[in-house]
Amino acid sequence: MTGITFQLKNVRRDKMCILTFLLPILAGLAVNLLSGINLSSVSETGFAAVKDSLTSDAVHWLRSMGRLEMYENRQSMETAVNQPASQLIGVIQNGDSLTAVLSGDELEVNTVIGNTLPKMYEERAALSSYEIDIVPGGSSDSLKPLLTAITMATALFMGCTFNAMNMINEKEEGIGFVNEVMPMTKMGYMLQKLSLGYIGAVLSAALTAFICIRISPDMTIPLLLVILLSAFLAALAGLFIGHFSDGLISGIVCIKMVMILFLAPPVLFYLVIPEDSFLHTITYLLPSSAAFYGILDLINGYCGHMQEYILVLLLHGIIWLAAYLLMCRRRKS
Repeated sequence: MTGITFQLKNVRRDKMCILTFLLPILAGLAVNLLSGINLSSVSETGFAAVKDSLTSDAVHWLRSMGRLEMYENRQSMETAVNQPASQLIGVIQNGDSLTAVLSGDELEVNTVIGNTLPKMYEERAALSSYEIDIVPGGSSDSLKPLLTAITMATALFMGCTFNAMNMINEKEEGIGFVNEVMPMTKMGYMLQKLSLGYIGAVLSAALTAFICIRISPDMTIPLLLVILLSAFLAALAGLFIGHFSDGLISGIVCIKMVMILFLAPPVLFYLVIPEDSFLHTITYLLPSSAAFYGILDLINGYCGHMQEYILVLLLHGIIWLAAYLLMCRRRKS
């Protein structure tokens, strides 16, 4: 208990650990604000025209295709079209035909629309004779679950950073030599080093989940199990880094490398590899993959594979804990 109290005092001096604890919570607050933002307007085609230069029929047709913005003169219209952030397609009417004004650096989809716009307007009567069924594209917050899962994974990594930096700082200050002669077992030392980072990661992830995730009561226990097992693996990874790092610089490099390995591959696997493929099963060799998939499924309201994710995390925890204990035993002998 004295060792844990001493580590708590060191937390106040270690700004990196404090930031690691607080940043996921602040990021969770920022991600939570996305629920009030409608992203559908980003994919909506925008047109620009000069006031009173279009017929009422052309105005009605363009507004059925997207949004239409009017400007006082042609120079103002061209200035708006040339702004990269606007992604507007300028429209000029000559008689019964339309001409598109493009900036040249717009998205490819807007280039295609601009090039085909005159032909589409000429054949608008024929197009109107077809019956068109519009299928809803789903929720506009499709990006929010992915950002939330990434934020949660970052919060779970807090235990790794704290434990690694704590052990490295003790080596730098010579406290590591004192620990070796203290009347403490290897298991007691491991639990002391593991506990504080583990508790911090669980608290950080739990607060982030409370801010970002709205799930049904029956999914609370699976989410809690994923957080507990994932935080344990991350805290254990911090012990490995602290054990093998010789100094502060090498420790920070190892932490960054492990953090990239912990966060980036699961996102890539989720976006690229089909869920029902054999390669998806291979991704379980990386423990953070199961954690990331589980959090993402719970955010989306699906818990069909939660037992599988929890079993993978449990097996990883047993294997890596056994590896660390074996490493400590060999070092002692």
